[in-house]
Parts: sequence; structure tokens; C-alpha cells
Amino acid sequence: MLALTSCLALGQAQTTVGTNGTCAASPPPSSAEQTIKNIKNPSPWLSWGADLRVRNEYFDNALSLGVPSGTGIGFGNVHANEYMRFRARIWASLFPTNALTLNVRLAAEPREFFERATFDTFFQHQGPQWRYGIIDNLNLQWKKPVDLPATLTVGRQDIFLGDGWLVGDASPNDGSFTTFFDAARLTYKLDNAHTTVDAIGLMEFARPDAWLPTLGPSTSLIEPTVPLTTRPPGGAPITIPDPSLPLTLTDQNERGLILWVANKSLPYANLDTYFIYKHDQRLYDTPVPIFGDTGDIYTAGGRLTGLVADHWKYSAEGAYQFGRKNDPELNMPAAGVPSNPLLAPSAETTGARDLNAFGINSKLTYQFNDHWNDQISLNYEYLTGDNPSTKNDEMFDVLWGRWPMWSEMYNIYSYVQETRVGQTANLHRIGPTWTVNPMPKMEFSASYYLLLADQDVATRDFSQQPYVVPWASPFSANQALEGANVHVGDDRGQYIQTVLKYKFSQHVSGHLWGEFLFPGDFYVNHQLMEFVRAEMMFTF
Repeated sequence: MLALTSCLALGQAQTTVGTNGTCAASPPPSSAEQTIKNIKNPSPWLSWGADLRVRNEYFDNALSLGVPSGTGIGFGNVHANEYMRFRARIWASLFPTNALTLNVRLAAEPREFFERATFDTFFQHQGPQWRYGIIDNLNLQWKKPVDLPATLTVGRQDIFLGDGWLVGDASPNDGSFTTFFDAARLTYKLDNAHTTVDAIGLMEFARPDAWLPTLGPSTSLIEPTVPLTTRPPGGAPITIPDPSLPLTLTDQNERGLILWVANKSLPYANLDTYFIYKHDQRLYDTPVPIFGDTGDIYTAGGRLTGLVADHWKYSAEGAYQFGRKNDPELNMPAAGVPSNPLLAPSAETTGARDLNAFGINSKLTYQFNDHWNDQISLNYEYLTGDNPSTKNDEMFDVLWGRWPMWSEMYNIYSYVQETRVGQTANLHRIGPTWTVNPMPKMEFSASYYLLLADQDVATRDFSQQPYVVPWASPFSANQALEGANVHVGDDRGQYIQTVLKYKFSQHVSGHLWGEFLFPGDFYVNHQLMEFVRAEMMFTF
């Protein structure tokens, strides 16, 4: 593991604290800082910068869910993984006029796997993975177009709305390497009404090089250790020895429209309302058509946040979804292939299903307003799961919220076998978080969550996909439906997280991050799931 202990000690030694325990006033910029500023802003029409993020990550059972080796081609043989990630970015902004800004950013993240990889086309390989470089920002921003109190941004850009619960990352499959949206965004400000209106149209492609070329290939350059086997509906299994599967940003091509209205008239009751349309189009140009959905999802929701009596903060968000979704994992198999054991016969279908789902995300925080900035929060999130006895699809879709909002391990890795990367659903999450600043520039947080399933059957079970050779399901109810004698329940487990962050200077920061899940009876196996990460971030 990459150790931060010595760095923390160095950072503490350089901290200046006043006699009353607070930070001393910051001194004027040093000559070195002034030189850096001059280098980054060489002229009134140009600014630029760069950063380097170094991560060492280790996890065990988080992806395999405790499935033992020898049970199929699943993740059991690669239940533990340790690797390094080196993300480098460089960006620039050009200002041809006071109203126009051209923004561009280039990113790359090669990785080094110390054990056989669990990831994408590098599955079961060790050593360096020289992934592609990508233009992850390229947009033109126009302030006050035709003298309107608005800003128009067109092109590849980062978008984060509210808490990012539904809109935060359009490229979840590359693991925070990028988060961009290909979009046109108009932000209109009604200052007298303390209201901001965002109207966004977006078009996302699953392939990284769909409309902007990548630096280096975005497909596999190696033959898989385990040949890929597919079982087309109605046909016998076939093996593809070198499928050259693409590295994808997300699981399907996506289009969307977002209307988001935020009103901040009252400090104790800020109100956001929104309506989101998302169209998914499954990929059919891959050797094995297992990627993504086809469907139309409509989401209406609202979010209320505020500060009450200087101590209490709260946020409460809820959304309802309707539409149609054609999920290949739930379609009734064709003639000659056994029926899906996860669905009641009356619920099986060969086409799209009506979507009827909802979700809640809430937090109540008490701020002590003391010397250490102590805060205690109570969190509750509810995402509906698919009822296996109905023809409707009740699984809530988090849209573009597939990022590590509350966990780097569980709602990213552990949902892969149940849904997809970061596609959290079928969940009750409740528990406290304590956050404290024990010294200047340092933050520590600890969280505990009780995790429950809304439905004990995980209807999106990767082991039951009709397009892959199945293996033993990691979910207790799913194995019971296949005749196994296992205890069935809806207890996902007890989750614990601790995070230590430190900002050494304006240019250097780091953290130590640990997560642990003690699985409950929702899973067949109850081995501890763990995730540990050390990170250093260098910013110029």
C-alpha cells in the first residue's frame, strides 16, 4: 500500500495555528506562488493548469461477493485485486472576448495491476494497462448571450446538479477517470426571484471514440485468458477466442433532456424541481450483444434543502419514474432456452416493460459549531427494486448518478453482478455519519449504514444472463428459486466507512479511505468485503 503516514507528519509540522487554536492569517503569496500564478496565466487571453492523481487501491470479495473459485467463469477466481491508478490531466481556457471562453482538457489514466485484473478487457491479466488518452472537456461558453442573464455552454463539459443523486457522471464505466457530459446547457438566472433555470440537452456514446478520437485504441489489445462464451437465444453456446471487446464509458448510447429549476428565496427552504427524460439505445455492434438497455425513462422529482437555527441542516429529495424499458436480462428466453427462474411465469415477457419506480434520498445534520467543526448526520436512502411477480419494471434507475456518492466499494463494485457499475437500486440505506476537523487542513469522517434490499430477489442477476454461460448466483433468493437449500433474506449487511483527508498545501492533498461490509442473508456467502485506498493529488 502507498503510505501517507510520513506525509501527514510533514503536513502537521508545517501547520501554523494561532494562540486561540484557530488558523493564523495566511501570509502574502510567496515568490514561488506568484511565479506559478504568472506561469499559469501568461496573458489575459489564456490560463492553464494540470493535475496528477495517484491511487493505490485494494479490495477483496467486493466484486465476487464471496463466490468461491471453480464455480464458473464469474469473478470467483479474481476475488481480490490490488492496483495503481495514475490519472494525469492538463487543461486550458482561452478568452477571445469577455463573453466567450473556450475550454479544453486532456486526460489519461494508465494502471498497474499487481494481481490478476477484474476490469474490462484486461480481465485476469497482470502488469501495466496502457489505456487510451481522451479529450474529456471541449466546450465553448458564452456569457450573457444577446444580453440575456444567462450562460450557454456547448460541448463536452462536467455537469453536477444538486447532490449528484441523478446527474453527476455520464461515464461510469471508466471509474472516475472521466465524468463528462456531451451536452448543450443553458443556465438562465432570474435574480429578482432568486431562481436559476437549467435547460440541458445531451447525447452520450458508449464508445470513447464515437465522435472524438482517443489517443490510443479503446479496444482490447490482448486475447482474454478465459475465452468469451456466448449463448444466443435458441442456439448452442459458441466461443469467441479474441472478441476485442471495447472499453466503454457507459453501457448504452444515451440521449437526454433535463429541465432543472432551483429557487433560493429562503435560506431554510431551498427548493429544486426537475423533469428528466433519458433515452437508452442498446449496442448491437459488439461481438456479444450483452451491453445495455433500450428504453425511455421519464423522471419527475424535487429536492428541499436548508439551514435551520444555525445548527440543523437538512436535504430531502424524491423522484418518481415512468416509461418503458427493454432489459435483455429480464426478457423471456427464446424457444429452446430455459425460462428465467427469477421471474414468475406471469411476469415473463419478450419485449419492453412499463417502468413504475421511485426513490428517496435524505440527510439530517446537526452542526455543533465548535472548535473541531463536529457534525453528525443521519442518512436515509430508498430505491425501489423490481418485483419479480409483476410484468412492470419497478427498479429505480439512478440515471447519470452512477458514481461513488456514498461508497467507493459497495455501490460501484458490488452492484456489478446485480445491475451494472454504480447502478444502485433495490436498496434501503440508513445510518449516521460523523465528520470532524481535528486540526487545520485535516478532516476525518466515519459512517455506519444498515443496508437492506427492497426485494429479496435480485432480478438483474449477471449469472442468469441469457447471453453468458451461467454460474452459481451469489444471491440467496435467486439460488432458492433454482432449488438450492439456502436461507433467504433481505439483509444486505452492515457497512462501515472511515476516511482521513489532509491538505498539505495549495498544490498537494491526500487521503486514506477504508470500507468494510459484513454481508447479511441477502447473499449466499458472508465473507467480509473490504476496500482500502491511499491517494495523493498534485495540482499545478
